Amino acid sequence: MSDASPTAAVLIIGDEILSGRTADTNLNTIARFLSALGIDLMEARTVGDRPRQLIEALNALRATHDYVFTTGGIGPTHDDITADCVAEAFGVALPEHPDAVAILERRYGDQFNAARRRMARVPEGGTLIANPVTDAPGFQIGNVFVMAGVPKIMQAMLEDVAPRLRTGAIVHARTLKVVGVGEGEVAAPLAELAQAHRNLSFGSYPFGHGTVGEMGTNLVVRGRDAQAVQAAADALITTLGERGINVTLV
Repeated sequence: MSDASPTAAVLIIGDEILSGRTADTNLNTIARFLSALGIDLMEARTVGDRPRQLIEALNALRATHDYVFTTGGIGPTHDDITADCVAEAFGVALPEHPDAVAILERRYGDQFNAARRRMARVPEGGTLIANPVTDAPGFQIGNVFVMAGVPKIMQAMLEDVAPRLRTGAIVHARTLKVVGVGEGEVAAPLAELAQAHRNLSFGSYPFGHGTVGEMGTNLVVRGRDAQAVQAAADALITTLGERGINVTLV
């Protein structure tokens, strides 16, 4: 785990994601959320509703990252197995949390049936994550944050999660747009700069291939030292200009 900036992983849970029935958008939301807090998202995995696979993945991720964020599998149906698996991963019981029961009783009243009671189960030692959309809470246990799979609900839960996290230095980025040439034309100077500035990261993201219109690549320089990022971007502009390649800073 990182002593400087915290690291994180995301575990996306659900057969509906793997089958293609549902398109995941939660990873992008969490990545942007963590980036704004200076937390490095290092890994993401997607698993189906298979207990052993889920438990193994969770234990691997929580052992190697400061934080793990799970999405999906905490609803009222039989295939919502995330709480059960998290409890087993931590080796603790899965009782009903009295505060969760109270929240759900207020929400559902006479409709608070056995299926909905399943959403009140929280691994022993866990604390609730507020859900301002539908009230059914998520939970935190150790360095693991267990949240809903529905994007609107998951995003709302992040508001309660944010104050619990140790933040790091924000990553700064500069994007250079190169039009009319492919990655092969910029690969060498990009590699030379990456070699000379090992404290920064350099990426190339092509666009327009196979389509009518503009073709080129976006070159992105990232790092926690804003001045170093800008200096490297300026150096890249100069180097590419010397090769007759026009660059736009976007």
